[in-house]
Amino acid sequence: MGKKTDKFKSGFVAITGAPNAGKSTLLNRVLGEKISITSKKPQTTRNRILGITHREKSQIMFIDTPGVHMAKAQFNIKMVEEALTAIGDVDAILILVDVSKSDPVSEKFMVSKIIDQKKPVLLGLNKIDIIRKNEILELIDKWSKVYPFEAIIPISAKHGTQVDDLLTAMENLLPEGPPLFPEEMLTDMPMRFIVAEMIREKVFRLTGQEVPYSTAVIVDDYKEKKKGSLVSINATIHVERDSQKGIIIGKGGSKLKKIGEDARMDIERMIGAKVFLKLFVRVQKNWSSDTKALRNLGY
Repeated sequence: MGKKTDKFKSGFVAITGAPNAGKSTLLNRVLGEKISITSKKPQTTRNRILGITHREKSQIMFIDTPGVHMAKAQFNIKMVEEALTAIGDVDAILILVDVSKSDPVSEKFMVSKIIDQKKPVLLGLNKIDIIRKNEILELIDKWSKVYPFEAIIPISAKHGTQVDDLLTAMENLLPEGPPLFPEEMLTDMPMRFIVAEMIREKVFRLTGQEVPYSTAVIVDDYKEKKKGSLVSINATIHVERDSQKGIIIGKGGSKLKKIGEDARMDIERMIGAKVFLKLFVRVQKNWSSDTKALRNLGY
């Protein structure tokens, strides 16, 4: 652990871990706002998202990375490259592990990649609310033999258990320095990106296994009307096959309507204004394995 200081600290922390370890849930918990999308399906996060936490004596900038895993598909390889690039630019690294579901292959791969970075590393043992106390102690013992972590902290991102302890441990590892962002700022991502992510989350939550991984969302139009009291948004959900388009639209347009309603409520909460949201669905064959299409869709 770094020694405590009364001086202000600010720095960058990468949240990394196997897919579905709870990284986005932790980021949202820490920020008190929904910035990063969450879903029970793995591989939800695709882009690095900077979330900013303002504390009494520190400002912590989080990079939320895609899950680090052994990737084969072109799209997934891009995501893992993105995660590892993020790790190279930070002051400290947080590895998050889902204690309820061990993934030894991903965990071994992840630790091997992170050892190369030569940065201070914290370990968060997440989802402790669903295992027994004696299992937590066994896991702390197991992980302490894997790597000399600065600290190993059992947490529940969902319920907030010991999350403050985790933040204090991070604070201790950061360099001294002034805040880099104004206090009201929670992320540096543009509003269009956050809106697209919120729509994509609803696709994840409301469609079957086959559809979400073939989905990308682009906000085509974002206009503030009536001096901030109404925002008009047009967005396109891109899929790879006609059958997926049918699933997203649903019988008589019912599924698309539900996706739109749920996304609109989240967006209204986020921006504090009424939203008029219009969604379109477009088939773009095999975009997730096409490098040019990936670039055009922002990946």
